[in-house]
Amino acid sequence: MAKNTGQNFRIGAVKDRSQVYNPSNDTWTKRGPNGQFMDQKADNKPFKGVAKES
Repeated sequence: MAKNTGQNFRIGAVKDRSQVYNPSNDTWTKRGPNGQFMDQKADNKPFKGVAKES
C-alpha cells in the first residue's frame, strides 16, 4: 500500500489500480481492482502513484 509522507510524495505504489488518459475531455480516469472506473481527475494531471495503462 502506498503511504503519504506529508512531503508532497508517496512511498510505494497504489496496488490493484491503474489509470487511463481520456483524450476527449483531457482527463485521467482511475480504474479499480474489479475493472470498473472509480474516479476522474478535475485537472489534466495524472494521479500520483497509480500505474498508467498503455
